[in-house]
Amino acid sequence: MYGTIDGFSYGAATPLVAYLMACLGGALGLRCTARSVRTQRSWKAGWLALGSASIGSGIWTMHFIAMMGFHVKETPIGFDIPITLLSLVVAIVVVGIGVFMVGYRGTSPGVLLSAGVFTGLGVAGMHYIGMSAMRVQGHLEYSVPTVLLSVLIAVVAATAALWAAVTIHGFRASLASSMVMGVAVTGMHYTGMAAVSVRLDDVLSASVGGEAPASLILPMLIGPVIFLVIAGTIIMFDPLLVLGEGEWNAKKADSAHRTPPPPPPRPVWPVWPPEEEPARARTWPPEEEPARARTWPPEEEPARARTSRPAPRHGRREYREW
Repeated sequence: MYGTIDGFSYGAATPLVAYLMACLGGALGLRCTARSVRTQRSWKAGWLALGSASIGSGIWTMHFIAMMGFHVKETPIGFDIPITLLSLVVAIVVVGIGVFMVGYRGTSPGVLLSAGVFTGLGVAGMHYIGMSAMRVQGHLEYSVPTVLLSVLIAVVAATAALWAAVTIHGFRASLASSMVMGVAVTGMHYTGMAAVSVRLDDVLSASVGGEAPASLILPMLIGPVIFLVIAGTIIMFDPLLVLGEGEWNAKKADSAHRTPPPPPPRPVWPVWPPEEEPARARTWPPEEEPARARTWPPEEEPARARTSRPAPRHGRREYREW
């Protein structure tokens, strides 16, 4: 006997929120990957690690938000927490392999295809490991063609996203690429969910093992969402990521062409002790002074004014000099 599955028990709320989280993680991851291509080698690993964690956290959060709307009419659903956390680690690590390949080996067709395969397998592996953490009164069965289709969607979406990250420049183009990646990742999730069927046990009990889906909402939102907010804050303060490479280079060129104002004149202080004049070089034969021009009649010296000693006031007798 198979259970009755409803993947949209909360209507369009869970698919919409899941899509937004996939877009957020994809946008942050793609911008970090694009930044790593145009940065110094010492900072490259940091940007790539931040991008891998952003993509993995965004996809993982998308998956479990969408799983909140998954409901089986005949049986309750629970989740195994260690396997759920393992799916997050797998998503970040395997996606990181593809991202680091593009960051360090370039964007040749062979490298891009290999990185897309690793990243796509990481997305699909996270999905199916997360599905294996689900506990129901029965067991899950999968349609193999639909599973292969979901894996193919994940690989194609990851390859296209990595190509866009290192090829398309500018904030708007990257935002559009992240929206397309969000559609692909969310579509991969619901394609994989369409492959699931639940075969119920013969004897049904009142409860199942594991944690209830509602008990996972708080840690699911607090952990990855806070990380995505921090990653978005880091990217927001990076001018190259916000403006884009073209606008950033134009701004730098404009500031380089501006001539700075001249510096104020520096005061000139006298040198103490005063410097001695250099000795005059002696030449041989010695230089003759130019002859003084003679005028006729010769100039007479001005007559010296004669002065007499004034007479005393008290008498008429004149005192003569000795």
